[in-house]
Amino acid sequence: MIGARLPGLAKVALLAAHCDDLAIGAGGTLLTLCEARPGLEIQALVLSGGGTVREEEERAALAAFCPGARLSVTVLKLRDGRLPAQWEEAKEAVEDLRSKIDPDLVIGPQPRDAHQDHRGLAKLIPTAFRGQPALGYEIVKWDGDLGRPSAYQPLTPEIAERKVTLLQEHYASQRHRPWYDREAFLGLARIRGIECQARYAEAFHTGKLTLDLAGG
Repeated sequence: MIGARLPGLAKVALLAAHCDDLAIGAGGTLLTLCEARPGLEIQALVLSGGGTVREEEERAALAAFCPGARLSVTVLKLRDGRLPAQWEEAKEAVEDLRSKIDPDLVIGPQPRDAHQDHRGLAKLIPTAFRGQPALGYEIVKWDGDLGRPSAYQPLTPEIAERKVTLLQEHYASQRHRPWYDREAFLGLARIRGIECQARYAEAFHTGKLTLDLAGG
């Protein structure tokens, strides 16, 4: 396996179309990052759910998934499932986030996601964040759109279990969904762990990658 590190990582931008996307797709990675890097600056943007119980869930959940971080969360009121019709508002929101932070890492949805909101937001990320490494998380759902990711963050068993526990604790509005359960989340993490020679992992899709093979 090829390992990559970001030794100077101090600022992270998080993007999601819906409340719970970040926790499902990258919750274990956030726990791992914040445990290893106390005081990390994190700016999160969620496009929908503002002014509802979903926003309350999201703010409490991200605080739990980012312990010790300097966290700022913005939850907007775009309509769920209608991002193509709200393209300008979404683009302005992403550009506004970019004006607030010069991140060392961007985490958001991946461009081959079957959900139009996820896919649309993923296409906006490289237009605003041009020089930063970006990781596109995956979300298991009925569409069957899980592909072949190119980047992995191994998770300790403790982190994997904590992710599942926090998902169940903080998103009561989603517990009725047939795919929202411990088996689904740990099952995917176990598969991704096998693929990167770990017990558990979260997987991501990446676009461009700039190398520095002459660096020390």
